[in-house]
Amino acid sequence: MRPVRILIVDDPAVFRKVLSDLLASDPEIVVAGTAGNGSQALARIAEIKPDVVTLDVDMPEMNGMEALVEIRKLYAKLPVIMFSALTERGATATLDALARGASDYVAKPSYRETPEGSHERVRKELLQKIKILCAEHAPRPQLRLASTLVPVRAEPRIDVIAIGTSTGGPGALSELIPQFPADLPVPIVIVQHMPPLFTRLLAERLNTLAPLEVREGTNGQKLQRGQVWIAPGDQHMTVTRKGVDFLLNLNRDPQENSCRPAVDVLFRSVAQTYGANVLAVVLTGMGSDGTHGAAVIREAGGEVLVQDEESSVVWGMPGSVVAASLADRVFPLSGIAPEVMRRVSMRRAVAAGARV
Repeated sequence: MRPVRILIVDDPAVFRKVLSDLLASDPEIVVAGTAGNGSQALARIAEIKPDVVTLDVDMPEMNGMEALVEIRKLYAKLPVIMFSALTERGATATLDALARGASDYVAKPSYRETPEGSHERVRKELLQKIKILCAEHAPRPQLRLASTLVPVRAEPRIDVIAIGTSTGGPGALSELIPQFPADLPVPIVIVQHMPPLFTRLLAERLNTLAPLEVREGTNGQKLQRGQVWIAPGDQHMTVTRKGVDFLLNLNRDPQENSCRPAVDVLFRSVAQTYGANVLAVVLTGMGSDGTHGAAVIREAGGEVLVQDEESSVVWGMPGSVVAASLADRVFPLSGIAPEVMRRVSMRRAVAAGARV
């Protein structure tokens, strides 16, 4: 297999050199070229035809955001990984870039890190993301019709929606969450793999886009209908029951699947707390976080929907659920909200009628 060809786009020449040296240590990666601003990047992409682009946010002449918009017009599927600072401004810019079609991001070295530690972190994160985003599609399990992916089971009332996502998640959530109405009769709890600060800013952004109230989770918070709670970066989020109330709990227990927050942790807790009354959704993301939790949800009688490969940035997490035969249905991103609403409304109406 030929090596992955990468174009590094960054203003400081010293950082281009550092990044080139870090990537050159991997025989599966070739730095095909570099550029110092967005205009140069567009010319270099046409010239060298890279497999992936790393793109700085702050650059002269044409900045990273402007370059990203032009790249997406010309190269809709070219993976683009943003570099930004771990600051509020940098996190905001990263979320803007993800909303405009960036594939993923890596935080630049910060003053809190040693040079050796930061270089090793960037190297590991970037190499992993490059290889996954540029990997040729592995053989997928043969999918039958979505309606026959799993045996038909009893249809319990839905009392909570649990969502897990990673790479490509901010964009997917920005499309999905605004489709739910303000009078949604159940709460939504979400794990999005992101560091602290990023999750808060993501919640604030979604809150401006959606009719629902969207906030970052807080310890002891009571869940109520029509609310959306996103797990804070570097904290697992669980749901417990106290009397008639359902409460959020946060902890810093060990990582699972190299993640904190982890989707598996949230999924297990909603299955244990709500039993069969859970509807889980697994969106785009690399890795397999959420698969074990999906198994627990299904064992408890709940259901699992997943995003399809075509509309996913990376079909790792949803693909893993499908491969494990744990998906009740597979939908394109555009079809998930209507199906969730159909199931929630129908099941709760049936349950209400049965009580009369």
